[in-house]
Amino acid sequence: MATKTEDVTKTDDEQTAAVDTEADGAEAAEQLTEESEESEESQEGEESAEAVQEKTPSGVGQGAGAVVSAALGLVSLSGGWIGTVAAARETLVGQLQTSSTASVAKQVKEVYGDAWHTTAVWAGLFALAALITGVVVLARPAFGAPGRPQAAWIKSVAWAGVSLGVIGLLLAILKYSDALLALPSTG
Repeated sequence: MATKTEDVTKTDDEQTAAVDTEADGAEAAEQLTEESEESEESQEGEESAEAVQEKTPSGVGQGAGAVVSAALGLVSLSGGWIGTVAAARETLVGQLQTSSTASVAKQVKEVYGDAWHTTAVWAGLFALAALITGVVVLARPAFGAPGRPQAAWIKSVAWAGVSLGVIGLLLAILKYSDALLALPSTG
């Protein structure tokens, strides 16, 4: 009988061990399932975060527009290469079209006055371009992604471009209307 008791005891111990092994296996399987679900969720979260980053604008275009606006404003104040070339061309045309027997007033107007006005027109065009570009950059967030604020440096540079554009446009109008540095009187 002793053997039967030992057999029964072994059998009970084996059954308990088997139940413990099954419980441990179920817990391990449950943990693996949870870990795989968490890793899938984290991968989905990373993918959705990447998709959100790809969809949100970085502001590079707005920054470039602001810098272009400020540069155009500076060109409008300095005259720029195109304005200088256009003024030189207008001077040459004035010299060719004016005869040597023309009055001094007509020679001054044709040779120097038209060149001065040409410079003013080109400066005004650059100033207008600076003004429009700066305004577009400043107005862009109103039509962009909601909740995405515009960087402070972009606003500052765009406002600088708008300011330089307004000043350049004002100076161009004053130069063209001969209110600023008018031609000398010849009479």
